This record gives sequence, C-alpha cells and structure tokens, in this order.
Amino acid sequence: MADFEVSLAQEPDAASLIAAHPNLRMDPVDGLCLEGVPLAVIAKDLGTPCWVYGAGTIRTRLAALRDAFDQAGLGATHIHYAVKANDHLAVLTVMAEAGVGADVVSAGELQRALKAGIPPSAIVFSGVGKSAADLRLAVAEGIAQINVESVEELAMLSAISATAGRTIDVTLRVNPDVDAATHAKITTGKADNKFGIAWTEAAAAYGFAGSLPGLHPVGLATHIGSQILSAAPFRAAYARIAELVRDLRAAGHTVTRVDCGGGIGIPYEGEQPAPLAEIAQALAETLGGLDLDLMVEPGRWLVGPAGVLLSAVVLVKQTAERRFVVLDAAMNDLVRPAMYDAWHGILPVAADRMAAPATPADIVGPVCESGDTFAKDRVIAALEADAVVAILDAGAYGAVMSSTYNARPLATVALVDGSQWDVIRPRQEMSDLWSREIVPARFGTR
Repeated sequence: MADFEVSLAQEPDAASLIAAHPNLRMDPVDGLCLEGVPLAVIAKDLGTPCWVYGAGTIRTRLAALRDAFDQAGLGATHIHYAVKANDHLAVLTVMAEAGVGADVVSAGELQRALKAGIPPSAIVFSGVGKSAADLRLAVAEGIAQINVESVEELAMLSAISATAGRTIDVTLRVNPDVDAATHAKITTGKADNKFGIAWTEAAAAYGFAGSLPGLHPVGLATHIGSQILSAAPFRAAYARIAELVRDLRAAGHTVTRVDCGGGIGIPYEGEQPAPLAEIAQALAETLGGLDLDLMVEPGRWLVGPAGVLLSAVVLVKQTAERRFVVLDAAMNDLVRPAMYDAWHGILPVAADRMAAPATPADIVGPVCESGDTFAKDRVIAALEADAVVAILDAGAYGAVMSSTYNARPLATVALVDGSQWDVIRPRQEMSDLWSREIVPARFGTR
C-alpha cells in the first residue's frame, strides 16, 4: 500500500506550545496553569516527579470527537476508550461517567474497567495473545465482544465458551495490509505485523467461526496503528473492510458490526492536528451506508494532551561541547523518548522564565543510561537548580509504561477537575520497592 505523508512544522517555541494547548495558560503571577490550576502549587505540595491529568480536558476532547461523528451522520457510533493509553481508575471513572465503553487487552485492564464502573456490555477485548485465563474471564463476565486475531484463538475460545455453556459475540480482527506511515514499533495493520487475520483469509475464518459452538460471529474489527495524523490510511483500511463486509454478506454470512479501532494521533512536535472531520467522513463514506453498528477505540487522542509530567532541575552541567539540564524525572517515568525517539514539548513552569534567553540544551534524566534523554539540542530558557518544568502531552503511554528501574519509586499522580485537584496515586514509598520480595532464610545463615 502507499505511504501517507504528514508534514512537520518547525520545532515549536514556548509560546507556540502554549497556544496549541487550550488547557494550558501562562499566568504572569501563578505561572503555567493546567485548566486554571497553577502547576507550581501542585509541584510544591507533592514534590517531583509528578504526573498531573486534567479531567476537563478529557471531557472536552470527548465532546469534540462525538461532535465530529455527529457532523458526519455517525452519531450512533460507539466509543470504547483504549485502556492501555492510561489505565488509572480515576481516568476510567471519568470515561464511565461520560458513557464511554472500554477496549481492553488484558485481564487486568478488564478488571480495572469493571472496577471503574464500565459495564461488561460496554467492554471489548482485543489483543493478539489472549490466554485461556483471559478468555475465561471475558466469557464469565459476559462482555460485549471479543476481537479474535487468529483461527487458533477461535478454536480456543470456542472450547472455553462451550464448556461454560455460553455463547459470546466475536468479531474477526482483520489485517488490511495498510501502511499507516507511523513509527515502526506502533504500526499494526501491515501484512508483516503480528496482529489480525490476513484480509485474504478472513472470509474462510469467518465461516470457520460460524461452525464452532459457543461463538456468535457478528462482524469485523481492524486497527492499523497508533499516532496517525492523516485521514488517508483510515480511508484505505475502511474501504478494504467494507469490501469484505459485502463479500461476506454475498456468501450468506450475517455481518452487523464493525470495530474500526483507534490510532488517531496528536501533534507533539508542531505537526498539524489529526483532521477529525476528515477521518469521520472517511468512515461515513466507506462503512456508513452498510447498516452496521460502528465502534471506535480512541486512546491517545483522548488523554495524551490531558497530562503533563512535572519535573525539577537537579543541576545544569556545562561541558566544552554541550549544556545538560539534568531533571529528577527519568526514562523510568516517561520512556517514550528513549523507546520511540519521541518528541515532547517542555515548558518552564515559572512565568519569569518565559522571557529568559533561550539557548540549546540537552534535557536529560539521572538514570544510568545514555538513552535517558528527553530532548537533544532543545532551545529552552535558561534554567537553574530546583526550577520546575512541565513535559507536555504525557497523559498517554506515560505513567502506564513507567517502571522502578534504578530502584526509583513510581511518581505521584494528581487529577485536576475544575478549580480543584486531588492526589489519585501517592508517591511509592522506597520500602514498597522490596516489600514483596523474599530472601530465602538459609541465606541469613551464611
């Protein structure tokens, strides 16, 4: 398939970053504010590193997404939040209260969604490697559907469902062999990716599913990757799915549902935002006229811009070649730059830093890895020890991917909602790092 190009703008400066984030404001006295709450206050009270999410931002973006589908005549489209982007119970509760379902990829995510109040009837289970235990839980809970990714999984699920005396709705995840032209590690819709059933084999697999006890094949699913900023890859994938729907129906199969996946990207480095209206229109023009129940699974788009990672400067190290701004946040907190070479905007929290001279610096963390680098040659205002910065667009694939590497406790998390904010996860205690570890008693006798 053809590549789909997305043009990059020039690396944005501080003013441009703030202008591109409606939930951020630089107050001349209070400094950088998220939804009106001064981030300096949160950093002072909770210390750093610290994650901060904005509930209002999530609700605003959800409303914009729903409006785009409404304008395209797809108001009945079901939204299932991709839990893997940010699985905190408070975030999931915001989704549940807004009437959003969940797309889960593990038994743990399924149980988190249930705990947050998302009903089983609004949960879909995706993923290429569901275990027998995963499938038994999904069948027992009576979730909306399972997106099956192979004929081997169909056979395993049939045995589990039939043994339980249940019949569960299944869709076949189809790999449409569409290159979304995104990062190689987050593309999922090409023929050489591990995900889904090849679109050329999907018809046979659908017939096989219909022959198995305990399974009720209801439709198709697809997901071609993450961080997609163009409508063209979606249109190409959905056109191929629409063709398959027609072929299945012509062969006498019932197809009532298509899960269109997620993947809508956000602008990290000054790119143009994903064209929601064009994406919704592409869905309407390819699948909208086929009398289908349609579903989408946004994750990053809903929560990415809703979160920041606050970090304080430990010291500024000047060498003959480079200036290093060393933060107290590290790759164990936010791994995206190390894993994907991802770009994140970084802003000083104090208002007076906005007018300070800006010069290039490497923004790095304290972990003993050269990859523990948030930015290279980033033009940023002069910063001194203890100055606080906000790493932007950290609400997706941030805290959820963090670890305790280098024996660093997990950072605290706060949620802003209106003028109020609350701690939704306290900082991990140092002793928690080894509280569940066991040293065999015989070692103490040596």
